[in-house]
Amino acid sequence: MKRQKRDKASTLFNRGFQAGIDGKSRDTCPVTVTELRSHWMSGWRQGREAHWGGMTGVSAIQAHPALH
Repeated sequence: MKRQKRDKASTLFNRGFQAGIDGKSRDTCPVTVTELRSHWMSGWRQGREAHWGGMTGVSAIQAHPALH
């Protein structure tokens, strides 16, 4: 059985969220295409909010419904 690939927007959001949780700068965004960069940045913003709220690691990922 083949595994389905996640759509690009979801993948970029999740990677941005992880970067935000890890405390990385938004300047580390690897995406240069404007339409796709917004998904990474949205995830990064939510990850930073979770980081500032004291969530780290697995607890932050479990609390975030888009990452399930």
